[in-house]
Amino acid sequence: MTGSTRAPRREAEAASDRRASAPTRPRDDASMFSRLQLAPAYKQVSAEIERSILSGQLRPGMPLPTEQSLAERFGVHRSTVREAIRQVEQEGLVQRREGRRLFVALPGLYDLAPRTARLLMLQQTTFAELWQVAVTLEPLASQLAAEHAEPADLEELARNTELTAALQAEGTNTLAQDQRLVELDVEFHALVGRASRNRPLMLAREPISLLYNPTLLQIHQRLPQSKARNLAAHRGILDALQRRDGAAAAEWTRKHMVDFKKGFEMTGLDMAAPIAPPP
Repeated sequence: MTGSTRAPRREAEAASDRRASAPTRPRDDASMFSRLQLAPAYKQVSAEIERSILSGQLRPGMPLPTEQSLAERFGVHRSTVREAIRQVEQEGLVQRREGRRLFVALPGLYDLAPRTARLLMLQQTTFAELWQVAVTLEPLASQLAAEHAEPADLEELARNTELTAALQAEGTNTLAQDQRLVELDVEFHALVGRASRNRPLMLAREPISLLYNPTLLQIHQRLPQSKARNLAAHRGILDALQRRDGAAAAEWTRKHMVDFKKGFEMTGLDMAAPIAPPP
């Protein structure tokens, strides 16, 4: 009886081993795949148009093909092309002229800054974050400007400084005067940035400038002595640029930015708070 019970058991174990060693049949299960994220047709069309512009196939000043020809080329409806063109137009890569005809355009460096500034505000960027970047970019701009500034750049900076000095000499301390002083300050640093002849630097500093420079108005109004310090810094930077002393220009600018931060703190404003939108 013992032998008879062992035999079926061995056969069952052998059958189990055969099932275990048999190749597993694939299950009809698609869960291993991820759902495809297909971009809308108009985005694919706009991406192709932008690629043609960035690659130089479509150069600034060239007319964009008509909606009909683009629709035929991409195999989509004209409404899809129209939406794609609207997106490219918003990017500043094409513009309308001569009626409704679209031409490839080269957006200016400063045309893109407001959009970036809005993005920084949406990201709840703080003044502290802006200052950390500005204290690096602005001295670099001054250092490069000392090397690359042309006589016309230095003349404009000198004119700006003279206008600032004349306005401060009036001593009226009105809101209109302070607003004009802020405009001149923004212009001064933009002129230095332009004189650097470094386009990535110009593009990087402009949106930051749009956001933190308006704070200067509050500083001028709460700390009237800040105006004279601001003018002294601009004169020091200009003198270094005229002497082509990049190290001195960068150091003057660094001190200027540190002083700006101190003024911000003395007004009681919170550096950790999200930056306020420009007026």
